[in-house]
Amino acid sequence: MKQPLNISILAIIFLGLIVLPFHSCKDSNEADQINESEVIKLIQVKMDEQINCWNSGDIPCFMEHYWKSDSLMFIGKSGITLGWQPTLDNYLESYPDQKNMGQLTFDNKLIHFIDKETIQVIGEWHLSRPELDDLGGHYSLIWKKKNDQWVIISDHSS
Repeated sequence: MKQPLNISILAIIFLGLIVLPFHSCKDSNEADQINESEVIKLIQVKMDEQINCWNSGDIPCFMEHYWKSDSLMFIGKSGITLGWQPTLDNYLESYPDQKNMGQLTFDNKLIHFIDKETIQVIGEWHLSRPELDDLGGHYSLIWKKKNDQWVIISDHSS
């Protein structure tokens, strides 16, 4: 004759089935939060690198964190530009020298995850140009993880 299972063994098994999934979720959420914080710091570092490139007069360097794709989208006062190379060409035409480029600053107002591989950054940009009028406006950037690199896939600057 079979022995009935001990009630305490059943209670332990039942408790394990209930607690284990919650424990796993907690660890996963904590890891995601740490990861999000690290990615936001990385995006800020990349944007600081862009500022340094711009302020050195190096537009191709500034463009290094944009997605090198025909699908890159830049939206500005002249409309929509598709593609990395056309976006670079527009920058080079609009800012032919350091006098026109001035000194760039970014002021990020909002950085948030859309999903685990997509981030939106909203902020203000300013060009200080002592020999010309200063320029400024706002931007909305979409950063996406492509081939294990965070790149700008969409830039709406006005």
